[in-house]
This record gives sequence, C-alpha cells and structure tokens, in this order.
Amino acid sequence: MAKLCIDDLEIEVIPKKIKNIYLSVRPPDGHVRMSVPAKMDQETISFFARSKLPWIKKQRAKILARPAQLVPEYVSGEHHFLFGVSYELKVTAQTGRTQVELDEDQHINLTVPPGSTREQRQKVMMDWYRRQLKAVIPQYLEKWEREIGVAVRECRVRRMKTKWGTCNIRDRRIWLNLELVKKSPACLEYIIV
Repeated sequence: MAKLCIDDLEIEVIPKKIKNIYLSVRPPDGHVRMSVPAKMDQETISFFARSKLPWIKKQRAKILARPAQLVPEYVSGEHHFLFGVSYELKVTAQTGRTQVELDEDQHINLTVPPGSTREQRQKVMMDWYRRQLKAVIPQYLEKWEREIGVAVRECRVRRMKTKWGTCNIRDRRIWLNLELVKKSPACLEYIIV
C-alpha cells in the first residue's frame, strides 16, 4: 500500500491481482482509494489519478456536504425507525428484565437496569430489532417462493456495512442486513426478491 499526492489530495494506492483500476471516494471523510494492477507502473497510476481529479473532487464535495451521521446514544427523546416509521425512544431504568416494547403512542419503550451503558442499551435494541425483522421475513419468503418457484432453505440476519443482503444460490441461503428493519417494508421485500 502506497500513498500518492496530487494537488494536496492524498490517494491510497493498493496494488492487487486485478486487470483494471478501481477508484473510490469513501464516506465519511472523503478518503480516496485506488486499487491498481500489481505490475502497473507509477507513471500510469499518476496519469490515471490526474485524469480523474475533477471527478474525485466532485465526489469528495458531495460526501463532505452530507450532514454528519449521529451515533445514537439510546436515551429518551431520540428517534429510532422501525419499518420506515419514526418512533420516540423512552428509556426506563428499572431492575429486573430488560425489554423493548412498542406502544400505541408511537413510542419505543426500552427498559434497562439502572446505570446501563450505551453499548448495553444498544445490544438490547439490536436484539429487539432482530426479532422484529425475523418475525416479518417469513411472509415475504412465502409470497415470493410461490411467485418465483424457488425454495429458500435458510434466511439469516446480520449486521453488514456495505450490503443490504446476499444470496447463496447453491445453498439456497439468504442473508439480510439488520438495518433493513429500519427501512420501509417495500425495501425489505425488494431485497428478498
């Protein structure tokens, strides 16, 4: 891995066993990464990077103009999404069993032990989100298995950073991103199909 500097712009250069050059500008800070064929000479790499400089600057400007993503603290007053609907979070500190409930007043009620940390509250919420998502997946699977004529052997949920889902055709297994629980049901159905 090397660094290439062009017009005060630092580009991370990663040589790989590939045939083409791949250029990406990554959030949240507009980090520029370029994967290049392992045997490509430095002059060609520099020429390519210079030729793409306007595009790189445009992409960086877009990324840097985005509002910063706030990291949830899982405290009362925050808003969290469930199937595309925003709910206000109400946190109650109480000894005993931790739980999450959705009430009719558009609130998510989170009950945790007194003195719980952000990570502990997050884990309780993620476990609840996982149960909510797993509860609705079968209805979409049944519908689309009949429609398409393909049987899914297994459907699992996990947190993913860059994908909404994956499908292993040979094993007939679908993995879905846990974040889909926060999006509208139409998004979940689209990814399943």
